[in-house]
Amino acid sequence: MNWTLPELMQFAGSYWGVCALHTGVKLNVFSQLEEKSLDAAAVAGLCDTDARATGLLLDALAALGLVTKSGELYDLTTFSRNHLVRSAPGYMGHIIMHHHHLMPSWAKLPDAVRSGGPVGVSSSHANDEETRESFLMGMFNLASQLAPLVAAKVDLTGRRRLLDLGGGPGTYAVHFCLQNPELSATIFDLPTSRSFAEGVVNRFGLSERINFAGGNFDHDDLPRGFDAVWISHILHSEDKDDCLTLLCKAVDALEPGGLLLVQDFLLNDEKDSPLFPALFSLNMLVGTPHGRSYSKGELGAMMTSAGLCDIRIVELNLPNGAGLLVGVKP
Repeated sequence: MNWTLPELMQFAGSYWGVCALHTGVKLNVFSQLEEKSLDAAAVAGLCDTDARATGLLLDALAALGLVTKSGELYDLTTFSRNHLVRSAPGYMGHIIMHHHHLMPSWAKLPDAVRSGGPVGVSSSHANDEETRESFLMGMFNLASQLAPLVAAKVDLTGRRRLLDLGGGPGTYAVHFCLQNPELSATIFDLPTSRSFAEGVVNRFGLSERINFAGGNFDHDDLPRGFDAVWISHILHSEDKDDCLTLLCKAVDALEPGGLLLVQDFLLNDEKDSPLFPALFSLNMLVGTPHGRSYSKGELGAMMTSAGLCDIRIVELNLPNGAGLLVGVKP
């Protein structure tokens, strides 16, 4: 990329627009416009905010193309109606608020680079209920968008039992089973995820084919006898040694000929692109002791060390840039 000075200045202040979006979601501004167009004073009354300041926020959101303005009245765009109103099936506010909760840690990035360690608490382990809910629901919302695309590109023909390792609500297990009628699955995650996972599974009518096993994959033995194991966005939180330990556990859970499928944000072997995995490494720096994005070569080498063969890349072309490596247990 060849930068220009105007691009540099715009980029340096791009967090202004991000903060306007975060504030609109946090104050539930978009949902107030769901039924009809309103002026700033009416929105302020519904949000319990200052009328003048609310008008400034709405004007900024209009400039961003997230609301429209006609005279003094504001309304939703089709996009914001589908994704920024809390009652919408495609609501993405949880993941937006997750990014909002990351901002204090990112503001301390210089401290993290100096010290080499985290400067904040990982959202998945936060004591604050709002922060934790935004993380869990945000991951669920994202996975709900992406899992059908992934399931359509992963060949599980002839596979009968899948382990969704660290699967949380089991979104991927659900969509793999929907895509493969002969497949059953076990979701393995912390016991606190059970009720959420079972609710998701029941919603899709798959309780006869998908079960939940509670445990901590860092410390507990995994169930065995599977011919496919799915690991999604877990390794980036760990150092190489812990990644290898987990991969070895996953291989032990497989029958001979079984597939290990690992999805994560993957760098090229020079580690200078794609952009999102490179920036995501910094997100892991500020929030975890040892996490980072790994390159395709690094992950492939770890999978080989864990005893897998015939390792290959499956091109997913997902909007979040995630990649997938697949290996076979001999």
